[in-house]
Amino acid sequence: MRAVVQRVTEARVTVDGEVTGAILAGVVVLLGVTDDDSEKDVHYLVDKIANLRIFPDAEDKMNLSLLDIRGEALIVSQFTLLGDCRKGRRPSYAHAAPPELAKRLYELFIEKMKQRLPIACGRFQTMMQVHLINDGPVTLLLDSRKNF
Repeated sequence: MRAVVQRVTEARVTVDGEVTGAILAGVVVLLGVTDDDSEKDVHYLVDKIANLRIFPDAEDKMNLSLLDIRGEALIVSQFTLLGDCRKGRRPSYAHAAPPELAKRLYELFIEKMKQRLPIACGRFQTMMQVHLINDGPVTLLLDSRKNF
């Protein structure tokens, strides 16, 4: 399971002009599910993201977590995070999870994050527009298999 985590001052996702989710201070999580992911991967990333110390403390050092600041998370499914661009010019999605597995683990991710902090979401398997103000900018790449 892969995630791009961006620290934001605000963000929203729209589908066909309708806002489906919006947050203020917190993170945008773009989430991609691989074909061999399980609940273990969900639990790892939920814990990692909720506790990442990427927010400034009183001395402007990145020492506080999303939980510490009582921030929000905007979670957006993004299978293109699994695109393998090492060969040719068209990304291969051979290791992206099939829709049934991806949806189940995406929804579990949402459920587990919701137990820890306020969240908003995009719509699974839908064309979306994500609008955000990246704060810092701070952008991190996470992989539940610790590939990077």
